[in-house]
Amino acid sequence: MKKSITDYLDEVSLIYKNKNIFVENKDNKITYQKFVKEAKVVASNILIDKYYNQPIAIFISKSINCLKAMFGVLYSGNFYCVLDTDSPKERIEKIIETLNPVLILTDSNNIEKLGNYNFNIKTLNISSQDLNINNKALKEVNRRRIDTNPAYVLFTSGSTGIPKGSVITHKSLIAYTTWFKETFDINEKTIFGNQTPFYFSMSVSDVFSTVISGATLNIIPKINFSFPVNLIKYMNDYKINTIYWVPSALSIVANLNTFDYVIPKYLEKVLFAGEVMPMPQLNIWRKHIDAMYANLYGPTETTDICTYYVVNRKFKDNETLPIGNNCNNLEILLVNENGESAKENEIGEIFVRGSFVGSGYYNNKEKTELAFVQNPLNKCYPEIVYKTGDLGRYNKYGEIEYFGRKDFQIKHMGYRIELGEIETNINSLKGLTICATIYDNLNKKIVLFYESNSLTDDDVIKYINQKLLKYMQPNKVIKLSKMPYNANGKIDRVKLKEIYEKGNF
Repeated sequence: MKKSITDYLDEVSLIYKNKNIFVENKDNKITYQKFVKEAKVVASNILIDKYYNQPIAIFISKSINCLKAMFGVLYSGNFYCVLDTDSPKERIEKIIETLNPVLILTDSNNIEKLGNYNFNIKTLNISSQDLNINNKALKEVNRRRIDTNPAYVLFTSGSTGIPKGSVITHKSLIAYTTWFKETFDINEKTIFGNQTPFYFSMSVSDVFSTVISGATLNIIPKINFSFPVNLIKYMNDYKINTIYWVPSALSIVANLNTFDYVIPKYLEKVLFAGEVMPMPQLNIWRKHIDAMYANLYGPTETTDICTYYVVNRKFKDNETLPIGNNCNNLEILLVNENGESAKENEIGEIFVRGSFVGSGYYNNKEKTELAFVQNPLNKCYPEIVYKTGDLGRYNKYGEIEYFGRKDFQIKHMGYRIELGEIETNINSLKGLTICATIYDNLNKKIVLFYESNSLTDDDVIKYINQKLLKYMQPNKVIKLSKMPYNANGKIDRVKLKEIYEKGNF
């Protein structure tokens, strides 16, 4: 019985040894066998102090070294938390305060930056360590551990800006990764083009499905996402055939007419998650690239994903993709305001039960009890489910449609409105790059932000008047030269509120 994701890595490294590349980037590449040896060196150095089932922070920028640190922690029987080395100092300090790690791993490229913090925590530079593997200690760890031990703690950006650390066990990670591998046929011929940071839950899918299948993970240089033609050329150079990106990354490629200049030659699977995918941009991809497209939905608290939809029909530019149906060994509950199953055509809050659900928030009992709750549909025995705060409804195809967050639902002019519905309609305007809305509770105003190279406020207002009912029309329209995004590639709505409140537009 496999108790850790590292058991899978050991198995795959024995099968493929030095034949298959595990991870590569523009500067380096490493085989499975070599990677395992180097990760076990990291683990052996951690085990000098005999830590077990303890939190270990990783302060290493996105790289092969970061992956060595992650798997080194896992081999040592502890659990990791990857920090964003470019994050604001205050956020890093909040995470460290909450996590209280026994050790911080870094490397020679990041140790100077780590020196800007006054953490009274032992540090291990994995670039300069004892290079011997302690097989006896590793064997003892493997005997001792159980699959309900945490594998990692991943801190969300949080709509309030206050990070919460989701605890995910090996059991959840193995269950989720196995589903992902089987559903999307990730195999030894898969070459994953990685876009998302390793401190973001979406990376869990490509990193760990690669590990259990013998595939190759290619870390695409971040700079390429600002130059889409170079991005596609890079994908062709490395024969990348599978991607799992946030919609904003896909949208940039579509908005700049990239496919008029270069086409991905090897791309077979296009997966996306993290926010709503604008249909005009997706239709551009579908027009030019014959591939499998899948819309994935899920919060960090469910390892990564809990529902998915493989796109199987045409959609107009003003339509929205469904988020589909539950993943294997998960159940989605739609619960109305009375705590009952939502009826047909009734919008309900999405609850998740099953193997992918995390254990709660690290060192945060109050937030855990608000989100990880007793199943409202089960009155007979204790059963903890995850309360997402997202809204959904079944459509005529039996697929779940996403209706945004519960806290994005506003009461305006006596009507209950989903801000996401406003965005979906306005995003269909030709010439619009992207838009987002917030609500000014004090002045009772819907505020629309948009980005466009060709449209004026008058163009947008005219379209709004034609497209939306009066009570849904934004009261203020603000054009931005560039929409703000957080480190995970999602639209930063906290920043939008700051821009609006400070009048910085």
